[in-house]
Amino acid sequence: MAEHEDLTPEQLKAIAAANEEKESDINYKPPAQKSLQEIQELDKDDESLQKYKQALLGKAAVVADPTAPNVQVTRMTLLCETAPAPLILDLLGDLENFKKNPFTLKEGVEYRVKINFKVNKEIVSGLKYIQQTFRKGVKVDKTDYMVGSYGPRPDEEYEFLTTMEEAPKGMLARGTYNIKSKFTDDDKYDHLSWEWSLAIKKDWKD
Repeated sequence: MAEHEDLTPEQLKAIAAANEEKESDINYKPPAQKSLQEIQELDKDDESLQKYKQALLGKAAVVADPTAPNVQVTRMTLLCETAPAPLILDLLGDLENFKKNPFTLKEGVEYRVKINFKVNKEIVSGLKYIQQTFRKGVKVDKTDYMVGSYGPRPDEEYEFLTTMEEAPKGMLARGTYNIKSKFTDDDKYDHLSWEWSLAIKKDWKD
């Protein structure tokens, strides 16, 4: 502040005004995000723009049920070629039951997780699938998957596949693993969180 001691009151006012202008630039806020319905209503008479918006957003309309969540995670599937039966979790049902009934997975097998979900009303940006794995209360792994951005498609489900994973193997690795899963986005909105368990065994029917 010492460098301003010899300035005239007029010069100080000019510096203050310049600083206020800089702060207003820094504090600039982008306009509010428009809803899908507002986007669809814009420039209705522009045929070429309407075709572009239809290609970008699809033919989806705002769903009739206003209480429906924008992102609805419907089920999770463990895809494993050697599994004797499908390993599917219905995420529209009783989520508390999953921890009591673990999936059995043979040690060392390769598998992928598939998530089915719907986007009902508005475009959603930066969807993420986060998976944390615990054994005996200790976190042994955490993986974040970038799912992407999606437009509304209430009558049709999207699918997301994780990269290939390998089940733990060896006598010390066998046992029950508790997994916390979350479907979130760039705004850190929790679309769905659920817990489930994996029982790693020497064979499918041990």
